[in-house]
Amino acid sequence: MKIAALFPGQNSHALGMGQATAAAFGVAQDVMQQTETLLPGLSALMKEGPLEELTLTANQQPALVAASVAVYRAWQQETGLTPAYAAGHSLGEYSAHVAAGTLSLPDALRLTRKRGELMQAAVPVGVGAMSAVMGDPAAVREVCGQVQASGVGVVEIANLNAPTQTVISGDKAAVDAAASALKALGLKAIPLKVSAPFHCSLMEPAREGLLPDLTAAEYSPMLFPVVANVSAQPVSDAGQVAALLAQQITGSVRWVESIQQLAALGVDTFVEFGNGTVLTGLVKRILPEARTYNVHTPDDIAAFGTAGLGE
Repeated sequence: MKIAALFPGQNSHALGMGQATAAAFGVAQDVMQQTETLLPGLSALMKEGPLEELTLTANQQPALVAASVAVYRAWQQETGLTPAYAAGHSLGEYSAHVAAGTLSLPDALRLTRKRGELMQAAVPVGVGAMSAVMGDPAAVREVCGQVQASGVGVVEIANLNAPTQTVISGDKAAVDAAASALKALGLKAIPLKVSAPFHCSLMEPAREGLLPDLTAAEYSPMLFPVVANVSAQPVSDAGQVAALLAQQITGSVRWVESIQQLAALGVDTFVEFGNGTVLTGLVKRILPEARTYNVHTPDDIAAFGTAGLGE
């Protein structure tokens, strides 16, 4: 097997995520304890809620990193395996860098807490919007360009998630105008329940605000390359990571190209670490023949050991 470790982003959270694995494996419990020490109250919020508070961007981002890293470390301990590559969807890129040893867990938790706060503050609630569009991404890009050129406001490609699933982001009026134009072309546009318009130029204040912290963080030699969202290319030089993570805040998540790049590099097994199966589903849409696993619970780890190691 040539494994790529995948780490999910926002809205893959749930109450109790990572808790069963933390209860079963000391290495995962240690992640939760470090998280609680650095961000008091977050561990209890992950266990007990309320869900509305966990969903807040500033809480959800470090909580997802903690849950994903806890499960990854338990999986690695139990299987003895190391991925050939890693990738994370948006926020998940931080989890990927913890797995690769680029960032320490404390630094990733600090950065994602501040990232969440800055992204939420960058645009007043209600001013921005995001929509998922089903159809040809070339048509989506053309319509966004036309709407933005008309002066209605910012509307840009935020995520290229699957061959026919593209997310647009920007000023609400411009996103709505683009969605209407795309529907007129026969495409389907679904408004997303988000607190801010992520991955577009309206996030520039967040990028500027986080850049000093990203620059000041300590980056260690990488155990394996991480495919960057904004370039869809594997990165093995830790010195490049701060700039790429800063660009990611305003740039598009090029997920389709990232998965295709991993396949071109010889990856034949994709393992999603964390709550939910969003990335597993996207991989199947991009590479229908791919071998995929989702690892979140002790049972998932045991099942991987039986299925994965037996091949």
